[in-house]
Amino acid sequence: MIKTSVCRALFAGLLVIGLAAPALAAGPSGTGLGQAWPNAPDVSTSSHWHVYVFRANGIRYVQVNDLNGNVRGAFAAANGQFLVLPMGRDARRIWTPHQPPAIRRGVVALSSYAQTIYRDDAVQLKAVPLSDGSTMFMATTAPATAPAEVASPCSNPVECNGHVN
Repeated sequence: MIKTSVCRALFAGLLVIGLAAPALAAGPSGTGLGQAWPNAPDVSTSSHWHVYVFRANGIRYVQVNDLNGNVRGAFAAANGQFLVLPMGRDARRIWTPHQPPAIRRGVVALSSYAQTIYRDDAVQLKAVPLSDGSTMFMATTAPATAPAEVASPCSNPVECNGHVN
Protein backbone atom coordinates (compact mmCIF):
# COMPACT_ATOMS: atom_id res chain seq x y z
CA MET A 1 0.00 0.00 0.00
CA ILE A 2 2.76 2.46 0.93
CA LYS A 3 4.68 1.45 -2.17
CA THR A 4 1.66 2.32 -4.36
CA SER A 5 1.25 5.74 -2.67
CA VAL A 6 4.91 6.58 -3.22
CA CYS A 7 4.67 5.56 -6.88
CA ARG A 8 1.53 7.66 -7.37
CA ALA A 9 3.11 10.68 -5.69
CA LEU A 10 6.25 10.32 -7.79
CA PHE A 11 4.19 9.97 -10.97
CA ALA A 12 2.09 13.02 -10.07
CA GLY A 13 5.25 15.06 -9.41
CA LEU A 14 6.78 14.07 -12.74
CA LEU A 15 3.53 14.88 -14.50
CA VAL A 16 3.41 18.37 -12.96
CA ILE A 17 7.04 19.03 -13.93
CA GLY A 18 6.36 17.79 -17.46
CA LEU A 19 3.34 20.06 -17.86
CA ALA A 20 5.14 23.09 -16.37
CA ALA A 21 8.15 22.92 -18.71
CA PRO A 22 6.32 24.26 -21.81
CA ALA A 23 4.76 27.04 -19.75
CA LEU A 24 8.18 28.10 -18.47
CA ALA A 25 9.64 27.98 -21.97
CA ALA A 26 6.88 30.31 -23.21
CA GLY A 27 7.85 32.98 -20.66
CA PRO A 28 9.83 36.14 -21.44
CA SER A 29 13.07 35.67 -23.35
CA GLY A 30 15.15 37.56 -20.80
CA THR A 31 15.08 37.44 -17.05
CA GLY A 32 17.35 38.68 -14.36
CA LEU A 33 16.98 42.45 -14.16
CA GLY A 34 19.58 43.62 -11.65
CA GLN A 35 21.85 40.60 -12.06
CA ALA A 36 25.47 40.68 -13.16
CA TRP A 37 24.91 38.27 -16.05
CA PRO A 38 21.15 38.21 -16.76
CA ASN A 39 19.52 35.67 -19.02
CA ALA A 40 19.11 38.18 -21.86
CA PRO A 41 21.09 39.07 -24.97
CA ASP A 42 23.69 41.82 -24.76
CA VAL A 43 22.37 44.52 -27.12
CA SER A 44 25.15 47.06 -26.57
CA THR A 45 26.58 48.85 -29.59
CA SER A 46 29.83 49.33 -27.65
CA SER A 47 32.56 46.88 -26.75
CA HIS A 48 33.04 48.75 -23.44
CA TRP A 49 29.60 48.08 -21.94
CA HIS A 50 26.93 45.39 -21.67
CA VAL A 51 23.34 46.55 -22.18
CA TYR A 52 20.35 44.30 -21.50
CA VAL A 53 16.74 45.10 -22.36
CA PHE A 54 13.73 43.53 -20.67
CA ARG A 55 10.12 44.16 -21.71
CA ALA A 56 7.00 43.68 -19.63
CA ASN A 57 3.51 45.19 -19.96
CA GLY A 58 4.60 47.75 -22.55
CA ILE A 59 7.49 49.00 -20.42
CA ARG A 60 11.09 48.71 -21.54
CA TYR A 61 13.68 48.16 -18.80
CA VAL A 62 17.27 48.90 -19.81
CA GLN A 63 20.20 47.79 -17.65
CA VAL A 64 23.85 48.76 -18.13
CA ASN A 65 26.68 46.58 -16.82
CA ASP A 66 30.41 47.14 -17.09
CA LEU A 67 32.71 44.53 -18.63
CA ASN A 68 33.10 42.79 -15.26
CA GLY A 69 29.34 42.31 -14.91
CA ASN A 70 28.86 45.04 -12.30
CA VAL A 71 25.44 46.65 -12.60
CA ARG A 72 26.06 50.33 -13.29
CA GLY A 73 22.44 51.48 -13.62
CA ALA A 74 18.99 50.80 -15.02
CA PHE A 75 15.92 52.71 -16.08
CA ALA A 76 12.41 52.07 -17.34
CA ALA A 77 10.98 53.74 -20.44
CA ALA A 78 7.50 53.85 -21.93
CA ASN A 79 5.85 56.34 -24.29
CA GLY A 80 8.66 58.89 -23.95
CA GLN A 81 8.60 58.75 -20.13
CA PHE A 82 11.64 57.60 -18.15
CA LEU A 83 12.13 56.38 -14.60
CA VAL A 84 15.57 55.73 -13.12
CA LEU A 85 15.61 52.50 -11.13
CA PRO A 86 17.46 52.47 -7.79
CA MET A 87 20.10 49.91 -8.72
CA GLY A 88 23.71 49.96 -9.75
CA ARG A 89 26.83 51.93 -8.92
CA ASP A 90 25.89 54.84 -11.17
CA ALA A 91 22.15 55.00 -10.49
CA ARG A 92 22.53 58.61 -9.34
CA ARG A 93 24.39 59.48 -12.53
CA ILE A 94 21.66 58.53 -14.99
CA TRP A 95 20.31 61.53 -16.85
CA THR A 96 16.83 61.45 -18.35
CA PRO A 97 14.71 64.23 -19.82
CA HIS A 98 12.76 64.22 -16.53
CA GLN A 99 15.57 63.78 -14.02
CA PRO A 100 19.02 65.38 -14.06
CA PRO A 101 21.92 63.36 -12.65
CA ALA A 102 23.50 64.00 -9.26
CA ILE A 103 26.99 65.20 -10.16
CA ARG A 104 29.40 66.75 -7.68
CA ARG A 105 30.23 70.41 -7.97
CA GLY A 106 33.22 71.03 -10.22
CA VAL A 107 32.79 67.80 -12.17
CA VAL A 108 32.38 68.37 -15.89
CA ALA A 109 30.79 66.11 -18.50
CA LEU A 110 33.24 65.36 -21.32
CA SER A 111 30.51 65.36 -23.96
CA SER A 112 32.91 65.20 -26.89
CA TYR A 113 33.82 61.67 -25.71
CA ALA A 114 30.21 60.50 -25.34
CA GLN A 115 29.47 57.14 -26.92
CA THR A 116 26.09 55.75 -27.94
CA ILE A 117 25.91 52.35 -26.27
CA TYR A 118 22.30 51.44 -27.09
CA ARG A 119 19.61 52.62 -29.47
CA ASP A 120 16.28 51.27 -30.64
CA ASP A 121 13.17 52.82 -32.14
CA ALA A 122 12.25 54.64 -28.92
CA VAL A 123 15.31 54.91 -26.63
CA GLN A 124 18.87 56.11 -27.03
CA LEU A 125 21.49 55.62 -24.32
CA LYS A 126 24.89 57.32 -24.23
CA ALA A 127 27.82 56.83 -21.88
CA VAL A 128 29.41 60.20 -21.09
CA PRO A 129 32.73 60.25 -19.22
CA LEU A 130 33.04 62.78 -16.42
CA SER A 131 36.15 64.74 -15.43
CA ASP A 132 36.43 62.82 -12.13
CA GLY A 133 36.81 59.49 -13.96
CA SER A 134 33.23 58.29 -13.44
CA THR A 135 30.57 57.87 -16.11
CA MET A 136 27.18 59.48 -16.59
CA PHE A 137 24.52 57.73 -18.67
CA MET A 138 22.15 59.84 -20.79
CA ALA A 139 18.83 58.17 -21.59
CA THR A 140 16.70 60.03 -24.11
CA THR A 141 14.09 59.35 -26.73
CA ALA A 142 15.70 58.17 -29.94
CA PRO A 143 15.89 60.81 -32.63
CA ALA A 144 13.86 60.08 -35.74
CA THR A 145 15.84 58.24 -38.37
CA ALA A 146 14.09 59.90 -41.29
CA PRO A 147 14.40 63.66 -41.74
CA ALA A 148 11.28 65.53 -40.73
CA GLU A 149 9.28 67.18 -43.46
CA VAL A 150 9.83 70.88 -43.58
CA ALA A 151 6.86 72.99 -44.55
CA SER A 152 7.58 75.27 -47.45
CA PRO A 153 7.21 78.95 -46.65
CA CYS A 154 3.90 80.47 -47.64
CA SER A 155 3.82 83.88 -49.26
CA ASN A 156 0.03 84.24 -49.57
CA PRO A 157 -1.73 84.53 -46.17
CA VAL A 158 -5.08 83.54 -47.68
CA GLU A 159 -3.68 80.25 -48.99
CA CYS A 160 -1.72 79.61 -45.77
CA ASN A 161 -4.78 79.94 -43.56
CA GLY A 162 -6.49 76.61 -43.00
CA HIS A 163 -9.94 78.23 -42.85
CA VAL A 164 -12.01 78.60 -45.96
CA ASN A 165 -14.12 81.73 -46.08
